[in-house]
Amino acid sequence: MTTTPAVEPVTSPPTLRVAVLLLKAQAVVVGALAIFLVFKDLTSTFAALSVALGVTIFTIAASAAIYAIARALGHHRGGARAPGIVVQLMVIAIGYYMIMGGLVWLGAALIALAVLVIALIVSPPSTRALGFAPSPDETA
Repeated sequence: MTTTPAVEPVTSPPTLRVAVLLLKAQAVVVGALAIFLVFKDLTSTFAALSVALGVTIFTIAASAAIYAIARALGHHRGGARAPGIVVQLMVIAIGYYMIMGGLVWLGAALIALAVLVIALIVSPPSTRALGFAPSPDETA
């Protein structure tokens, strides 16, 4: 009879847990926008239906991608860190254009949220949990 050694459960640091929670919230908001777009696609008349469908499909894909990134980060997959940062850089760009378009409060909130998520993902505790740095006891 063989026994398996006891494996200590891996716990995420608070910084990574909050980043994952914020990414999942972003996925939900983008998903709600996708549902709205589907509704608009079904109830509106369009000069260019293909453009409307393209935007809707892109929004659905974006929601799924953000959720997948959040889930991968929650499972300590280091390869999800760069895509998570890229998504947040895209959110910063969206926030910038919202500010330029007159939605200053919403654009500023998006930029602040994206900067916060990036800071949480690259913080030392998250970096260690994702396997990019030695643990504190190894550096001593």
